[in-house]
Amino acid sequence: MNYKIIVDSCGELTYRMKKSGVYETASLSMEVDGDIIVDDENFDQADFLRRVEASPECPKSSCPSPERYMELYGGDEERVYAVTLSSELSGSYNSAQLGRKLWMEEHGESGKKIYVFNSRSASVGETLIGLKIQECEENGLGFEETVSTVETYIDEQHTYFVLENLDTLRKNGRLTGIKSFVVSALNIKPVMGSTPEGTICQLGQARGMKRALAKMADQIVKEGKTTKDKILAIAHCNCPERAREVERMLLDKIRVKDSFIVDTAGISTMYANDGGIIVVL
Repeated sequence: MNYKIIVDSCGELTYRMKKSGVYETASLSMEVDGDIIVDDENFDQADFLRRVEASPECPKSSCPSPERYMELYGGDEERVYAVTLSSELSGSYNSAQLGRKLWMEEHGESGKKIYVFNSRSASVGETLIGLKIQECEENGLGFEETVSTVETYIDEQHTYFVLENLDTLRKNGRLTGIKSFVVSALNIKPVMGSTPEGTICQLGQARGMKRALAKMADQIVKEGKTTKDKILAIAHCNCPERAREVERMLLDKIRVKDSFIVDTAGISTMYANDGGIIVVL
């Protein structure tokens, strides 16, 4: 391979992506009660959820260091693409950019080209961006054309999610400007999404998870454009049947090129919490 794709660990890699030899992961980490848990292939979702449930403190996350990104940029590949969490939600993008700057200063005119994509999304939004990069490379596009094509793809991408609660997002400062919700007493489930800048916004709300998921599906159908050329990606936190039901609701109403469902990795598990659903199209 003359190229590789680095995805920070908020982006879930499918089995096929892991086996392709194209992808590498820049792991974030989580802290629960003073214990550091690395978001890598050894992440144990069930154990993590138990730890969070038992802890009186809100879990926290840390992004990969610029030095770690520098290590990942190494190798024989001529073209390197990095995909990170929205820069509005994490320091991963800035860390990847600084790592790129330091790598280029250290290695000079080595012939290697490196580009960092701000996903302006998270979870399977990053996954889809990685797949788009791979598609461009396999179709023979040059480096600059791949970058341009993928940036356009990011502009057109939409992220939606419904969670059992927003506590972790709120306590970690990811819901700036969004009012608090009385979720437990009234069973109100907000339908959330991302802005073009990559911040989180409220799209609606409903009483109960089932109604909220249906409302989210209606929003996706309403906003969906030329979906027949897109891939539908769904990530779930420990609720596969709920994810399959959302997929069924959507595929009954829209045509897509393909669809897949993955379980959340560490960082997405931390923010989605048990029972959360994330959809990107």
